[in-house]
Amino acid sequence: MNELFHPISKLKGVGEKRSQAYARLGVATPYDLLYHLPRHYLDYTAPVSVAEAAFGETAVLRLQITSKLPPQYIRSKFTIYKATASDGVSDITIVFYNNNYGFDRLVCGKTYCMSGKISGTLLRKEILSPHVIPADVEDLIRPVYPLTTGLSINRIAMDVQTALKLLQREPFEWMPAHILQEYQLMTLPEALPGIHFPRSMEEALEARRRLAFEELLQLQLGMAMYKRKSRTETALRLSADTDMQPFFEGLPFTMTDSQKTAVSEICTDMTKDIPMNRLLQGDVGSGKTAVAAAACYFAIRSGMQCALMAPTEILAVQHYQTLSGMLSPLGITVGLLTGSTRAKERRQLIAGTASGAVQLLVGTHALFQKDVAFECLALVITDEQHRFGVAQRSMLAEKGGCPHKLVMSATPIPRTLALIIYGDLDISVLKELPKGRKQIETYAVTGKLRERSYHFIREQLRQGRQGYIVCPMIEESESELQAAAAYAESVQKDAFADYRVGLLHGKMAAREKEKVMQAFQQQELDLLVCTTVIEVGIDVPNATIMLIENADRFGLSQLHQLRGRVGRGQHQSYCILMTDHVTEESKHRLQIMSRTADGFRIAEEDLKMRGPGDFFGQRQHGLPPLRIADLTKDMRLLNETQTLTRRLLEEDPDLMKPEHRPLRLEVLRLFARSGENGMN
Repeated sequence: MNELFHPISKLKGVGEKRSQAYARLGVATPYDLLYHLPRHYLDYTAPVSVAEAAFGETAVLRLQITSKLPPQYIRSKFTIYKATASDGVSDITIVFYNNNYGFDRLVCGKTYCMSGKISGTLLRKEILSPHVIPADVEDLIRPVYPLTTGLSINRIAMDVQTALKLLQREPFEWMPAHILQEYQLMTLPEALPGIHFPRSMEEALEARRRLAFEELLQLQLGMAMYKRKSRTETALRLSADTDMQPFFEGLPFTMTDSQKTAVSEICTDMTKDIPMNRLLQGDVGSGKTAVAAAACYFAIRSGMQCALMAPTEILAVQHYQTLSGMLSPLGITVGLLTGSTRAKERRQLIAGTASGAVQLLVGTHALFQKDVAFECLALVITDEQHRFGVAQRSMLAEKGGCPHKLVMSATPIPRTLALIIYGDLDISVLKELPKGRKQIETYAVTGKLRERSYHFIREQLRQGRQGYIVCPMIEESESELQAAAAYAESVQKDAFADYRVGLLHGKMAAREKEKVMQAFQQQELDLLVCTTVIEVGIDVPNATIMLIENADRFGLSQLHQLRGRVGRGQHQSYCILMTDHVTEESKHRLQIMSRTADGFRIAEEDLKMRGPGDFFGQRQHGLPPLRIADLTKDMRLLNETQTLTRRLLEEDPDLMKPEHRPLRLEVLRLFARSGENGMN
């Protein structure tokens, strides 16, 4: 078994050069290679006739070669090779582009199975660049692997076969026998060959079920053990007698029932002996900051300090302004520390925080720098926490020993996904919008209605309102996407010449961004042309109109986040989704946005369409990526493994029984791959 865990370069036939290609796929050992699974299969077991093969679709055909035609030399270095073939009833032309090797292998009179896209005409169909295998071979189901430069499908398949021989030589199984039996799972030496080189698609599905089951089980065991470990630490226990009435009376609005419930849950958690680990999840504009302010008030009135960390300077400044407005009149000192804080002010802030004079410190990553120390840090709040890695959150939390932790997210996440991503947290959900908020009217249009859309925006601006135009890029490129800088200049000269247009993008210096946002908030700008730098948290109640260019380029959840920058005041607000890239998928996505403002429903649709692996784009929440399981399809497995996780840890909290130790090692190995969230 040890050879499976040697460097992949030691596997027979691989070597150093190919091992570098494997490294790009995340494959470091032969064992990793066995988990580099096919993304799909070429199934030659059920060929169709030429007549049945549909144009534009990929089809599997069983064909006898009848003739090979002379090569066609189209231009330098481009040659088309053709052969004619028959299924016994109808003829078809086989076409290869610049592939003399594939063409030369075809022998007239011999029968092959082929998989390729069907083209041509009704009189003469063509099969383009097909995958070809002899019809008389036994293995008619072939794996198709994710690739990188330097590796072909055939090469990976050969190396997988070599790795499987190592497994066959020393078979092992880390899943306890009673689990295999109870859930009727394949053993590992059955499942790995079964998923790479299945004899039937039924075998491939059973093998995948075993591997998805183990992945979900490992993940949930790891998160449950991590959560239990944090629950054994001693927290700063706060007083349950703290009078919250002055805070509630000082608010210029009445909290929703969801907000009140969340405040109660958070305050109750902070009176316990174990540190709070709670997620505050709410849709755009649901009032998470007010709940965070209540939590800070509760902790500070108990004589403690709080810290709030935001992912961007713009958002940190906004939190500082909002929290100061709520807490400063109550005698609470709030400080702001970011990368742009001037040296003298920074020294004063750090000294005030260390002495306890600064009771709430708001900031960006600057908060967890070494010279930032707290006198008594009781509560750490992280906003948009999926943008921070687990290690970053831990660095801030460690400044207080074992502080209570509250993480906030305005990215609505389906509960099933939340249970995986935030498995170490309890969850509070804000389900209502503050009273008086109106639904944002959303329209999906093509570029043909651009002038009409501009006219509608001007109507809003004439009424004294403000607006955003969002573009996906900030620089000119060969792409047809609008570049924000050029766009802003263009509309200032033409469509919005009578209005004050500002520009905001991610490559601007922090102080410059702050200056632009301040001008927009103070109504010194009418229209803000921007990139997704405004996606999270920007709060300008007077902004009522948003135009999102190239809306098809954004995920549903991101579109929902962007849309949430309007509709934050008492006025009716609007969002226009514009695209010229009209496909069935983009139409479906934009229709969803037009029909519902429910972020959780949108998130469910986004999860279905994009899958969990890409739900957050570049994932940074520190969890091991799911390589096999699919949370949109494997709900039954998820429920089974949740139940099993609870049972196993009740019987054996540290998985130290002899039959569970191999399982513990696999859990540790899985979390080691995440780079941050390992458990000691």
